[in-house]
Amino acid sequence: MLRRRGRDPLLLERAGRVGESWQSRYDCLHLNTARWWSRLPGLEIPRRFGTWVSAKDYARYLELYARHHELDVRLGVGVEGISPHESGWLVESSVGEFEADNVIVATGYDREPSIPSWPGADGFTGQLLHASAYRNPRPFAGRSVLVVGSGNSAADIAVDLVRGGASKVWNSIRTPPQIVPRTVGGIPMQTVAIVTRSLPAWVGDAVVRSVQILVHGDLSPYGLPSPREGVSAQFRRADVVPVIDVAFVHTLKRGEVEFVAAVSAFDGERVLLADGSSLQPDVVVAATGYRRGLERLVGNLGVLDERGRPITSGAESPDALSGLYFAGYTNPLSGNLRELGIHARQIADQIATSPRSAQQRARPTADLDPHSAPHNESESRFLNSTQGSVNRKASQSKAAR
Repeated sequence: MLRRRGRDPLLLERAGRVGESWQSRYDCLHLNTARWWSRLPGLEIPRRFGTWVSAKDYARYLELYARHHELDVRLGVGVEGISPHESGWLVESSVGEFEADNVIVATGYDREPSIPSWPGADGFTGQLLHASAYRNPRPFAGRSVLVVGSGNSAADIAVDLVRGGASKVWNSIRTPPQIVPRTVGGIPMQTVAIVTRSLPAWVGDAVVRSVQILVHGDLSPYGLPSPREGVSAQFRRADVVPVIDVAFVHTLKRGEVEFVAAVSAFDGERVLLADGSSLQPDVVVAATGYRRGLERLVGNLGVLDERGRPITSGAESPDALSGLYFAGYTNPLSGNLRELGIHARQIADQIATSPRSAQQRARPTADLDPHSAPHNESESRFLNSTQGSVNRKASQSKAAR
């Protein structure tokens, strides 16, 4: 979007390849948002990737996107901190410091794995891993597995384990999840969410509840109590999106996944549950979510809420911090990737029309490694990073994060 508006963005990527965070997720992961709602501005996702794009194919799409737009992506460079400096910003990176007019932080919604501090977890004699370390069910064939969590990753992994031959699969939940079908009459539920987004919350909740009853029926006989809140209320309170059902309900109704109470503690080989019961699983997979992980970058700027999420998004900058933008940190029911595309357009428009960006020039504060920062004496640069983005000022070279 910035290139279309006469800017030449520099993207700083901590990982060694574009789309690494998608490449490294579990093998069976597919987008729960339809292909046409998951594209980034300026390039369609190839139709050959199907309606429900796999994580591996989405990573390939991101690589295609970077090549198609001839983006200057600097790999293996980490941003260590972002702070106000004179009329712009100072970015500390693994290859040095440099100044910038604008900074876009776009490190991803699910960045740092989060595991609860369960008492006794360190002494658990079985295997405990976060969902981020799960790849496929092969290592767990013939073993009993407790999956902790009530989100989409937990549902995906539970089904994957059943199909992969785990001897027993439990699913530990604290709050009964909202489960909605991926499609209704061939129409993605995401489309329903987009259409009803501007309507009062109760309207969307009534539509979703009607679909749940029609498609899934009453799931309480299978150990899943009805949620106490509607989809919208649960989302506003806990930032929790519904489980998009592909095969989870089918697996549940066949008795291949058993719901159990929330985990309260570990005791040797046992996992203690909130209802006073206990289990002895061979493996515990904690599908307990992720944090944004922005504290290290901007935690000292007062721009994060109590959950560590930016207080602004899209073209809006925090008060008195003009030129600082956040993209992709909202996860509405209509889809995070769709929202990211909206933010990209908003931010590009704002930067292109901002007086502070009229003469963009990037200036490193010290000479950078020429191998990581190719020289260009005349160009202005905008730095866009999965760890931070900045609009640089003078222009001897391109900085990396």
